[in-house]
Amino acid sequence: MAKKHRSDDDENGDAHYKRALYDLQVELVKLQRDLIKRGARVLVIVEGRDGAGKDGAIKRLTEHMSPRETRVHAPSKPSSREDTEWYFQRFVRYLPAAQEFVIFNRSWYNRAGVERVMGFSKPKQVEEFFESVVPFETILARDGLAIRKFYLDISKKEQKKRLAARRKDPLKQWKDSPIDDAALENWDAYSKARDEMFARTDHLAAPWHIVHGDVKKLARLELIRDLLHSFDYRGKSKKLVRPDPEIVFPWSEAVNGARKLAH
Repeated sequence: MAKKHRSDDDENGDAHYKRALYDLQVELVKLQRDLIKRGARVLVIVEGRDGAGKDGAIKRLTEHMSPRETRVHAPSKPSSREDTEWYFQRFVRYLPAAQEFVIFNRSWYNRAGVERVMGFSKPKQVEEFFESVVPFETILARDGLAIRKFYLDISKKEQKKRLAARRKDPLKQWKDSPIDDAALENWDAYSKARDEMFARTDHLAAPWHIVHGDVKKLARLELIRDLLHSFDYRGKSKKLVRPDPEIVFPWSEAVNGARKLAH
């Protein structure tokens, strides 16, 4: 029987969520303090469909981290100059130096997703990306960069609901764009592109972890738990709960075959 989880509208679960989030954010502060002492470099890539909850998850992740050593990069439309560069060049300048914790709110994987589906990149460019990205990430990892890749996966019903709510919320209308309508119209194309992306870019140096995102608060908690458990750091709480494998789990061919992703 499938495990029943609290919804985002469950008032009784709100206090539990706040306590759990606080405890996890304390662990994040301890993790970052240890990373700074060791001079480590961390890159967290957060991907997902429009409306998947990337902004909210990143906000809770960075809320109490050091602003000096923490950066979030959200790629915008490339400039005319960037269009003439090596594709990864526009991202390299934002990679972390020693002691830095950097989050990419979308990343070079735009080429495997939105650029591909919307026709912003040519098929040759997409294929060149697939041939280059694993060696590129492997080089970064060999040089000492810790890479963590998360994909927030939501259902079509939930995406439709969130995109509609976004248009009505005056505080979120900055997110509204013509791409939103295309996201729903091209649902199947995005699903196909996502599945190929996982199959061709999951590797030992930088594996993909999937986060079921239909319940935002649970997705945030489990993403942070999974991130924390991927590191050893001084002062790590022995009471830190293991991530729920029903909500966050590594991608694999078996996962794809079991259709654990939204289609």
